[in-house]
Amino acid sequence: MDKPGRIGGSILMSLLTAVAATPVAAADLQPKVVELFTSQGCSSCPPANANLIKMSNRKDVLALSFSVTYWDYLGWKDTYGKPEFTERQVTYEPALKQTGPFTPQMVVNGASTVVGNDLSEVEKLLAQAAPLKGPALAFSGDHIEIGAGAEHANADVWLVRYDPQVEAVPIARGENGGATLQHTHVVRRLDRLGTWDGSKTSFSLPNKVAGLKTAVLVQRPEGGPILSAITD
Repeated sequence: MDKPGRIGGSILMSLLTAVAATPVAAADLQPKVVELFTSQGCSSCPPANANLIKMSNRKDVLALSFSVTYWDYLGWKDTYGKPEFTERQVTYEPALKQTGPFTPQMVVNGASTVVGNDLSEVEKLLAQAAPLKGPALAFSGDHIEIGAGAEHANADVWLVRYDPQVEAVPIARGENGGATLQHTHVVRRLDRLGTWDGSKTSFSLPNKVAGLKTAVLVQRPEGGPILSAITD
């Protein structure tokens, strides 16, 4: 096998480094985002969890599982639930023309919604979803680089940290008492990094957490559509 010489190898490495630091074209590589709002205290949620596990195996999909807290009163407190996840779902509902939050709900690209336990409907919604066409994104060390765009309104920049593994959680009480529920891509942290105003910019990222992956979403405020997404 031929190997590049010292000079050629240096040039090649420089080119590869430059490519790695350049934001990717948004429509080329960005995944469609599927958010599942679920609860361990919801008897109709296990099939939706299973559907998200299937979705998570697709290279064109960023699957995220948000555990909400409003079913905790039924006798089992969701082990992954956080108020900010419930707030994210509640914020979506007016824009999606829903009367209120429900589980299991799947939201695609922040723009359309379906009951999450119907896999055929989820796949239909994914097929209909347009590719994301927002600013280009790239991870660069401990920063996220966001390219310029033609947008004229501000957008929120969200940091998501999630566990890519499939986890089995035994449920002791509530509607699913006695069952062991499987989860994947469980969101553990959700933070708003700031505002993207259409110009090229970057945001620093908190230190990585062992075992968790990082995703960044650029999204219209107040439960608006997702413009761009990336995961490491």
